Amino acid sequence: VEHLSATAERVAQDSGIPASFMLGQAGHETGWGKSEIKNADGSSSFNLFGIKAGKGWTGKVAEVTTTEYIDGTPRKVVAKFRAYDSYEDSFRDYARLINNNPRYEKARAQTDSATAYATELQKAGYATDPAYARKLSGAIQSALRAMA
Repeated sequence: VEHLSATAERVAQDSGIPASFMLGQAGHETGWGKSEIKNADGSSSFNLFGIKAGKGWTGKVAEVTTTEYIDGTPRKVVAKFRAYDSYEDSFRDYARLINNNPRYEKARAQTDSATAYATELQKAGYATDPAYARKLSGAIQSALRAMA
């Protein structure tokens, strides 16, 4: 959390998404830095938020095996994730995604409550894990404590 706090604060200023929410989500998505998405050569993809590379993505890509919940059942699948040149690029792309994608409109309105924000992200389909909101809310609380 510490080495990414300044970046998160800068992006929070520009985006309106609380730094603690972004740090908590980055922590949750990467297992607090223990399981970052890697490129094929083992280097970091700098993708802190588990953002997939959809059809419209024209940037770099990292292909990895991940767990997706399909009809409530965890399955291992190979997926393409966005790859960045820096952690700051990852934070900025996350903020762009949340602020510009209409499906996250309700989450954007919940920046006063970690639980409500996490719940709205899950409802909007950010992740397939049925327990995502609970886990993310806990991670945001951990980030808040670390920043205090």
